[in-house]
Amino acid sequence: MTLARPTLRIATYNIHSCRGLDGRTRPQRTAAVLRDIDADIIALQEVIGPGANSGGHAEELGAALGMGWVMAPTRQVRGHQFGNAVLSRLPIVSHSAHELRWQHTQTRCVQRVDFEVAGRPFHVYNVHLGTSILERRHQSTKVAKIVVESDVKGAKIVLGDFNEWLRGIATRALSASLKSLDLSHYIGRKATFPGLLPVLHLDHIYFDGAIEFTSVTVVRNRFSTMASDHLPVVANIVL
Repeated sequence: MTLARPTLRIATYNIHSCRGLDGRTRPQRTAAVLRDIDADIIALQEVIGPGANSGGHAEELGAALGMGWVMAPTRQVRGHQFGNAVLSRLPIVSHSAHELRWQHTQTRCVQRVDFEVAGRPFHVYNVHLGTSILERRHQSTKVAKIVVESDVKGAKIVLGDFNEWLRGIATRALSASLKSLDLSHYIGRKATFPGLLPVLHLDHIYFDGAIEFTSVTVVRNRFSTMASDHLPVVANIVL
């Protein structure tokens, strides 16, 4: 008897603080995009999290989708945490964050969220790198070291906004240690930024361990093209 291998639907999406290209901040529109994606695990960047009197957009999106969430803040924005967040239908075993700040640039981080799928460990690394080349060189090298040289066992997927549209310093550093997912094998157009008329491929996926990708899509519809300055990337995987 052959046991069925577990399948998951995973997404990465820079939600731009739920502020759309029309200048309106509408978490409910972002929730509509995510609801249509119907993913099990969603890595989000540029998320407004908890403040003194509310859970921010992280809590609002989690409630709208019926998903649990964990936040990895990098700084404060108008009294609220701001940074990366992971939404999940699966129970979250543990989570942590590693700071990626370089010199005097804006604080960034890689968020690690741990799961157990069919009795085996599975780890998601939610990344948002900086905009300058030297900054990304430092950050990508650190991310690769965190993912590969740690004592964390099990399959790992590293995804997010890498702010790199050509095969540059960050791509080379990460590809030296991790497997890189080539979106062009699955889709004709892999650009994800800006949302309305995407011309740059900023959102990437890397992985390590026994992960098989069965399909990958960049979600481009009437909601996603306006809800953020990025488009979501969605992958169906088999562990």
